[in-house]
Amino acid sequence: MTAATAQGHGPLAGVRVVELAGIGPGPFAGMLLADLGADVVRVDRPRGAGLAVNPAYDVTNRNKRSVLVDLKAGDGPATVLDLVERADVLIEGYRPGVAERLGVGPAECLARNPRLVYGRMTGWGQQGPLARQAGHDIGYIALTGALGMIGPAEGPPVVPANLLGDYAGGSLYLVIGVLAALHHARARGEGQVVDAAIVDGASHLTAMIHGMIAAGGWQDRRAANLLDGGCPYYGTYETADGGFMAVGALEPQFYAEFIRLLGIGETAPSRDDLAHWDELRQDIAARFKTRTREEWTEVFEGSDACVAPVLSLSEAPAHPHLAARDTFVEHSGITQPAPAPRFSATPGSVRTAPAQPGADTAEVAQDWDVPALTKDAT
Repeated sequence: MTAATAQGHGPLAGVRVVELAGIGPGPFAGMLLADLGADVVRVDRPRGAGLAVNPAYDVTNRNKRSVLVDLKAGDGPATVLDLVERADVLIEGYRPGVAERLGVGPAECLARNPRLVYGRMTGWGQQGPLARQAGHDIGYIALTGALGMIGPAEGPPVVPANLLGDYAGGSLYLVIGVLAALHHARARGEGQVVDAAIVDGASHLTAMIHGMIAAGGWQDRRAANLLDGGCPYYGTYETADGGFMAVGALEPQFYAEFIRLLGIGETAPSRDDLAHWDELRQDIAARFKTRTREEWTEVFEGSDACVAPVLSLSEAPAHPHLAARDTFVEHSGITQPAPAPRFSATPGSVRTAPAQPGADTAEVAQDWDVPALTKDAT
């Protein structure tokens, strides 16, 4: 892959990013930047780092190039600083203090390149009592109150995979911060450090809910509110074949269409009387149990009832709407989400398969004019 191919034609074409290898939100943030056309060079460790799967299937490393650098070797940090000198952005996901001990912390990098945006991705942040403590997505969202919002009233909260913490509260906020700082660097010639903590991002995502609590419009407990499963016309219901339908008929006109098509328009208790919500939920559940997921999908298709089938990950790419939009693409034998969002003039794309550790060392050494890379990899 040439440098032009690595950068592609997205809105970030020409932006150079150094990604210090890690797992979770850091690589996903790097993928977002690469999808949008940035030349993302992942600095992999000779001993490996990443998911416990074949690197060929780690799509968070698509559209990137990989070099091998041993940061614990004598010349390792100097090689990374050579890359930093030619980069616009660096992202790392070490615990606080690790990058500094390795000789590639903000002070060293910004001294070498004062315009650099130094993006730091952690769970707890760079400061605070828990900053140096180990953790994972589930603990970060637990502490922010976000996890406690999800699930039924009885029993434990429901774990939303690692989407809410690692990726929504982590990767997306890191990318927002990096792009904002990059804008500042290009306008003022001044780089800076972006401290993206999952606890900060996940907390930020609950901003509307905190406002509703203050206004008395949200109860601080699960399944008791409009958007958390407490409302009978905003939730999921099982069908006759064990499938599920998702209902989001919040507005009166959409709700009227929903109960009409469901077949309870004449008998449903008033939705405005919270005392009858349990009864209404039971009526809705009983009706959904009379037909299969496919049959109910046909009933609601083309309507404004705001009802959709709950699809599995393997089913989603074949849905007619997602297929028509090419929301998923197949590349290198892997069905995967296409880059998002979309741009009219500078579209992103999946250009290359997941980078194999060290496979692009010689090429990057030439493109970025860092001869020490090939020496470090041998």
